[in-house]
Amino acid sequence: MVTVVKIGGSLFPKYTKNLCKRLTKSKEKIVLVNGGGELANIIREFNKYNNFSNDINHWNAIECMDIIGKFIADENKDIVLINSLDKIGEVHDMNKTPLLLTYELLKKEDPLEHSWDVTSDSIACWVANQINAKLLILTNVDGIYSGNISSNDKKLIKSISANELLFLKETCVDKCLPKLLIKYHLNCFVMNGKYPDRVMAHLNNDNNYNNFYTIIGGE
Repeated sequence: MVTVVKIGGSLFPKYTKNLCKRLTKSKEKIVLVNGGGELANIIREFNKYNNFSNDINHWNAIECMDIIGKFIADENKDIVLINSLDKIGEVHDMNKTPLLLTYELLKKEDPLEHSWDVTSDSIACWVANQINAKLLILTNVDGIYSGNISSNDKKLIKSISANELLFLKETCVDKCLPKLLIKYHLNCFVMNGKYPDRVMAHLNNDNNYNNFYTIIGGE
């Protein structure tokens, strides 16, 4: 079984080099999909002042993902950039880790709505469904919280259904993700990528860090 590991843009560049060094040593076969980070945020800022079309915002943000992905791969010789799903097996056969650049693939398939509700979370979910993989989203917090994510009284939610997630106002994942998890009958783990030991324990089925995640149930 393959796991799609989405590396949040919030982790780049401070945490990605060490994180990816560990990820490429995973016992489980993984496919990396990364977020657009600060580059995509700049697109959002531009849009506040110019009100560009949803189409151009969507594709420009995805191009930002590809740019960040190239930076990530440049720092790790065990990561191989690919732009199609049929290359995943070839890279695994080389004992390397594929990082999927999604712009060309999504331009061809165009499977997702063009809005700010769709980010790399939803794209990684779509990829996981396409290749019948598990989904792990790495971000800069421990998971989904009850209450305001910026408050001191927030509480980590260990398990939540995708249906319940639809009604939370503010979370660390995009608004379209729970809809896709329901549509694809897919579960998703959300973890903090700033702590590679936790991530590797999860991928290697080590229960030592089983208190540091949220599982979103879509099945």
